Amino acid sequence: MDHTNHVRLTSTELTPDILEDATIYDADDNKVGSVSHVHGSGAASQVVIDVGGFLGIGAKPVAVPASQLEFMRDEDGDVHAVTNWTKDQLKSMPEHHDA
Repeated sequence: MDHTNHVRLTSTELTPDILEDATIYDADDNKVGSVSHVHGSGAASQVVIDVGGFLGIGAKPVAVPASQLEFMRDEDGDVHAVTNWTKDQLKSMPEHHDA
């Protein structure tokens, strides 16, 4: 997928309503997960990504800083993000547990 024409989200758009269910891709455009939910808003928020699994079953939730993801909208208005982490790197992170 060519992300060069996709519009980057501003920090004010980094809200749970906009980011939830966004697909996360690695640097090679492989799907590595999707946003489960978000803690906070803006660049300082924590994004919980469901990694692995199939159709939401067996996925491992991991929390990462929103600043480590580049969120954007494609030509259809769908929100997605690109990260430098691989699926294996995300899977090796500690599992996120909601308090």
